[in-house]
Amino acid sequence: MHHIKPKILKPDGKQRSGRGFSLEELKKAGLNPAEAKRLEIPVDRRRKTVHDQNVEAIKAYVEKKKAEAKPKPKPKPQPKKKPKS
Repeated sequence: MHHIKPKILKPDGKQRSGRGFSLEELKKAGLNPAEAKRLEIPVDRRRKTVHDQNVEAIKAYVEKKKAEAKPKPKPKPQPKKKPKS
């Protein structure tokens, strides 16, 4: 389930919810498609438009996800077993 959807302008000037963000919007936000997939950001490779509000939405979503992310604990080193002789 995606938590973020792009806004697209219809020809009559109204906004609608889009299918995914364009590659150029991701690039302006500092992401590549693989990172977007990892962050569960939908990508529409067919779109060519770039809307500044979508770029800002991506940046805000990435910051929110980074704040929510818990740092992974480092594994404790296993004590080395001494060979029996």
